[in-house]
Amino acid sequence: MLKNRAIIYTDGGSRGNPGPSALGVVIEDENGKILKEYSRYLGEATNNQAEYEAVIFALQKAKQLKIKELEIRTDSELIGKQFMGKYKIKDPDLQQLFIKAWNLRLDYDRADIKIIPRERNKKADKLVNQELDLKNKLF
Repeated sequence: MLKNRAIIYTDGGSRGNPGPSALGVVIEDENGKILKEYSRYLGEATNNQAEYEAVIFALQKAKQLKIKELEIRTDSELIGKQFMGKYKIKDPDLQQLFIKAWNLRLDYDRADIKIIPRERNKKADKLVNQELDLKNKLF
């Protein structure tokens, strides 16, 4: 049974920029126990688009899991600082993704975004790379 609070690690990556891209999401309880892991191939996208898609996917999954409070941890300074209002969003594609993510955040009692060092996001990063490696073998 999932608790109402979770920590969610998100990562998005692209090989080439733009290029084949994927997302990885790890949902943990407050004690660090992994509750769910997800990865998804996204097709052609930039790194920043993939990072946003990971946050959007995480917010959608958390809602399905009936999580009420969450902390999203990303190693993307751009995404984190755009959500904190410290960076402007100039790219029209990123503006649309930001609005989608922002609106999804409104469904939660609390939804914080925290920037973490890349080395603390290895599980989500591994899911991204596994997904990209799998697609690479298929084509």
